[in-house]
Amino acid sequence: LALCDEFERQGIDPRKTDLRVGIHGAEPWTQAMREEIEARTGIDAMEVYGLSELVGPGVSGECIETKDGPMVFEDYFYPEIIDPETGEVLPDGEQGELVFTTLTKEAQPIIRYRTRDLSRLLPPTARSFRRHEKITGRTDDMMIIRGVNVFPSQIEVEILKQPALSPHYQIELARDGRMDAIAVVVEARPELAGQGEAAMTREAAALTHSIKSFIGVSAKVRVVPVDGVERSMGKAVRIKDLRGKS
Repeated sequence: LALCDEFERQGIDPRKTDLRVGIHGAEPWTQAMREEIEARTGIDAMEVYGLSELVGPGVSGECIETKDGPMVFEDYFYPEIIDPETGEVLPDGEQGELVFTTLTKEAQPIIRYRTRDLSRLLPPTARSFRRHEKITGRTDDMMIIRGVNVFPSQIEVEILKQPALSPHYQIELARDGRMDAIAVVVEARPELAGQGEAAMTREAAALTHSIKSFIGVSAKVRVVPVDGVERSMGKAVRIKDLRGKS
């Protein structure tokens, strides 16, 4: 999406390039974000999953026919889902932490590597190997806000429900007395930014209500102009922890 922004800034229509298929990795994304990428670029956007400790990209990947979650290359990797608290192996279909064992690596075999990624194992569809669900979050980026477990992907879902807001956002964690609090900083799309401060305030109020209604936490929302959220050179930085900082 950042590439699309730059295409458009230079007067280039992303849909008129020679790109036909995109294989996307490095961080979780929602179905709504996939749909936006496909709408803006005209490509088939698929997911690839991997870890540098195992082999890099290519531990699993989606099939273009179905786009229903990455298929695990089970001839090279043995997947498990465990309870992240107890380590107990969970049956297929239950959500937990994704664990991999390499089956063919010789120089650096990996035994039951804990990815910290939350997912579930699913039956095959387009191919014969099992799939895993799109990564919904991580055991180590889960925020507990006044007793409610919150993942950035949940916030992203609510942002993308509002057409006037862009998918560029950050979540700020702060301390409110003895309790943790969150603020969501999200960019307006150009058409909203052109309508002025009052329009952005209305969108902020709508997102505040949506987060409270569907996730169950109160968040302070700030809608900022285009390019108001810093772009990262690698993985998007979704959470800024400001607790304990002056």
